[in-house]
Amino acid sequence: MSVAFRRDGDEEHLEPKFEVPIPPGPNLVTREGMDLIHARIAGLEAQIPTLAEESALNTAKRDLRYWKKRLSTAAVQPAPSGEKAMFGHRVRFALNGKPREVRIVGHDEAEPAKGDLAFTAPLARALLGAEAGEFVDFNGREEAIEILELIA
Repeated sequence: MSVAFRRDGDEEHLEPKFEVPIPPGPNLVTREGMDLIHARIAGLEAQIPTLAEESALNTAKRDLRYWKKRLSTAAVQPAPSGEKAMFGHRVRFALNGKPREVRIVGHDEAEPAKGDLAFTAPLARALLGAEAGEFVDFNGREEAIEILELIA
């Protein structure tokens, strides 16, 4: 018998909703990142009682589980200081002769379009530990990046 004749609805063929994947490794965050986590949890907790549609409710509950897990594992890092690029620093650099600026942050804070890179991103890993005036290797090229300035 054809599936079309025995099915009551399309629910059996819908994609299952999986948990939001947790990035591997430590959950390092800036102070702003911790505030972001608290804001997301508060927003979801306020939104959940207002949701009537089951799919939206399940999605919001799933997202709340994710953010609560991130809160429980979050490790706020100290503000950057010193002469070497570290977590939380804003780094001005030149790549291929073009000046750029990024801030090294945690996974949940990362917004590459705004210049906020996760500390595990290849570019951020290349910048970590570098000093102003130093050249660092990147993307298989030696001395591809010149560090121009570190901003705490």
